[in-house]
Amino acid sequence: MAAVRRCRDLLRSLRPILWKEGIFTKQPVPRRSLYMIAAASGCTLAIHWFYKQGQDIVPVVHARETEKNEPTKEKATHRELRFRQFASVEYQGNIYMTPQDFLESVTEESPRPRIGRIRLTAQDVESMLRQTPSRSRGSNKLFRNLHDKGIISYTEYLFLLCVLTKPRSGFRIAFNMFDTDGNQIVDKKEFLVLESFFILPPHERKFVPRERQRLQTMLAAVETRIQDTSLMVHFFGKYGNDVLKYDDFHRFMENLQSEVIELEFLEFSKGMNTISEVDFAHILLRYTLLDRSEIEECIARVKDRIQQEKGITFQEFKKFCQFLNNLDDFSIAMKMYTYAQQPVSQDEFQRAVRVCTGFTLAKDVVNTVFQIFDSDGDGHLSSPEFIAIMKDRLHRGSRSHLMHTQGTWEAFRQCIRNEMKSN
Repeated sequence: MAAVRRCRDLLRSLRPILWKEGIFTKQPVPRRSLYMIAAASGCTLAIHWFYKQGQDIVPVVHARETEKNEPTKEKATHRELRFRQFASVEYQGNIYMTPQDFLESVTEESPRPRIGRIRLTAQDVESMLRQTPSRSRGSNKLFRNLHDKGIISYTEYLFLLCVLTKPRSGFRIAFNMFDTDGNQIVDKKEFLVLESFFILPPHERKFVPRERQRLQTMLAAVETRIQDTSLMVHFFGKYGNDVLKYDDFHRFMENLQSEVIELEFLEFSKGMNTISEVDFAHILLRYTLLDRSEIEECIARVKDRIQQEKGITFQEFKKFCQFLNNLDDFSIAMKMYTYAQQPVSQDEFQRAVRVCTGFTLAKDVVNTVFQIFDSDGDGHLSSPEFIAIMKDRLHRGSRSHLMHTQGTWEAFRQCIRNEMKSN
């Protein structure tokens, strides 16, 4: 019952603070809500205690009405939910991510603990934008160097997620989305036009032909409401007069992909030049739909079958991540080689990688991948299953099929099943 007491003491100690801030209201709570709160707190043994002690002990969480860019009437999308979950600052009633928030949203399952969001003043935002480095000073440490001294809007969050999952062959397509007049440069107005699209009324968010006058009227109504952000200042300068060329855009995309990949690698390398094959397996599987017991089985196979650790370097790990950005092309290549979608060998796997990327992966990396997914040890793996699982990994925290189940009764049941399996 120690866990029960800890949960009870924690809730009682936080209750006065949270009620004082106006976040919680003392109202009766349905039994199912109590169960969800208990599960979320990690105190599964406390569920029975909550119900027996009376329902006025646990507060009800209410959404803040001051956050203008948080939809209240329409059901939020999985990406909106993820953005709200990690966004730690608020300015003029709108919520924003910091660069640190964004990195955490694509490398962590949940945000770091905090109470509420920090409310920024005009002076705070002005100082952040003044410290934002110019495009010429961009690097693969841009977001880490900015840390919490910057703001990222929801539409920019969507753009950055797109950047992370694009193969190099798709960089040009992404750039052309912004280059509306086809002059091979993007100015601030063109960048804002695409951003404006995402804050149009929901019924207007459609990629369909519109009369030019109608489009200009719609955009004019929203462009003036867009706050300058760290990304806009980085791209177009303090006064918004700079332009973005394709080479600049390409370099930014490569730097951001490298920064996130390096951040994940460093988490496991602990300052060393390599990560172990087991660490590699952990990185690959932690963003997937597999439950805990299935992940543990995969890890156990790697430990049993790879007796002598060789290690995987950062460059080898980066190449594999770049390959994952080409999963759609890889899927087509695999269908060409195995029309009947039969299990494939390591040689066939490598051949398909070379066809869709132009390079091959390190043999040790491919061997580790096969040990993860080859459950019967016959030296082959199912390419459709591999692709489906790796797409979860590729999209990290923005996976729609996972986000749609958050906060549901089925999600709670799955959580309890995983806890019971681990005990």
